[in-house]
Amino acid sequence: MHDTGQADAFGELSGFRQRFYDECLTRRGDALFELTDAVLCTAGPVTSLAELSLTAEHRRGHGAGYDAINHGRIEIDRLRTTVAELPLPRAADGRIALAVDISPWLRPDAPCSPERLFCHVHGRSRSASQFIPGWPYSFVAALETGRTSWTAILDAVRLGPADDATAVTAAQLREVVGRIIDAGHWQPGDPHILIVADAGYDVTRLAFVLADLPVELVGRIRSDRVMLRPAPPRPPGTIGRPHKHGGVFTLADQNSWHAPDHTTDTDTTRYGHAQARAWDRLHPRLTHRGPWLDHEGELPLVEGTVIRLQVEHLPGDRDPTPVWLWSSVTGASAELVDLLWQAFLRRFDLEHTFRLLKQTLGWTRPKLRAPDSADRWTWLILVAHTQLRLARPITEDLRRPWEKPVTEPRRLTPARVRRGFRNIRAKAGHPAAAPKPSRPGPGRPPGSPNTHRATRHDVGKTIKRNLTLQQHQNRTG
Repeated sequence: MHDTGQADAFGELSGFRQRFYDECLTRRGDALFELTDAVLCTAGPVTSLAELSLTAEHRRGHGAGYDAINHGRIEIDRLRTTVAELPLPRAADGRIALAVDISPWLRPDAPCSPERLFCHVHGRSRSASQFIPGWPYSFVAALETGRTSWTAILDAVRLGPADDATAVTAAQLREVVGRIIDAGHWQPGDPHILIVADAGYDVTRLAFVLADLPVELVGRIRSDRVMLRPAPPRPPGTIGRPHKHGGVFTLADQNSWHAPDHTTDTDTTRYGHAQARAWDRLHPRLTHRGPWLDHEGELPLVEGTVIRLQVEHLPGDRDPTPVWLWSSVTGASAELVDLLWQAFLRRFDLEHTFRLLKQTLGWTRPKLRAPDSADRWTWLILVAHTQLRLARPITEDLRRPWEKPVTEPRRLTPARVRRGFRNIRAKAGHPAAAPKPSRPGPGRPPGSPNTHRATRHDVGKTIKRNLTLQQHQNRTG
């Protein structure tokens, strides 16, 4: 049984590598494929594209690597479909849980790089919150159960200066869910797909836009938010327009809370005692601004469940503040409430993936000028991460003398799987053709400077939002 499982894993990995080369790489395919193998097989963290050309798996010069990134072609839509067809991890109850988050590729010293935005970065001490120019990327990944540093990245989209983050995220999630359904991972009658987001997302707007899909959303909300209860039933014989909203539920004011619909207590190994209190059918007051600016007609009521999570302690923090969550689910049971906040905590596994992409696989290391080149390099890194995930059950643990042995393959970290990928690559096949002999070009004649100065680009949004209804009335009045 073990040999059969390993043979299936080898077949899955080999098939993905072959499809990636045959169907997704349509220009400079050999160089792009070997560049991805060099990322997986180089010893230590990736520091630059030129250093990758020194590995045995990259049989071309360093110029070929830069040429492939700048002038190659990757069929991204085909690659997205190929990745979605691979086996997906599942949450504790067997459902698919997706996490969405934004991670920036910071480029503060690249004034000649277009389409940069001001990216919010968390620092330390007095620089706790900074805005640094860069390219923000929106990632969607499937989560698995238990404490782990593994995620299955399914999509990545770069946000441009003319993009609305909420609209782009909604379109991205719709496409990802559609590919998951087309691949047969979700069938009618299965539990709804769970989408987890952090506080930077308008989870209410996402729930409204994606209401026609079999998804349920849960996201963190600010502790100073004010929610509203449903409107009370009208007494018989009452005339006039019916009330749209009920009483006020202020998260920061405990006196405004009513008795919770559910209260659950759970003992965890990492956070101690965790208590969750849930209030059903609460909604925010929407206004014609932000993502609702162009909404035609009366604004809807988007009801959901508000969850207050209080844990006993956090790593390094013995007095944590409570976390407030909002879910698009109404009428949730106590078991589902526990599943929602536990799935939200699993969202932080995506932070381990970002750290691996940046610090080990070298996602943000190349100093690329064009955003299209950055997109190609980003997808090569995602393909490398996908291959690590497929090689997870068949990798031999090449541990350091000071590292603890791991008995189960699923407990290996992505970095330790990468350490043994060179041995797996020899059996998984490498369809890239050998380089042909060639001579280097003449280059620029000595003593002739470059007289074409690169164009400088401003940072930030290039479009202005329309005025709100109130601002328009104030200006015209």
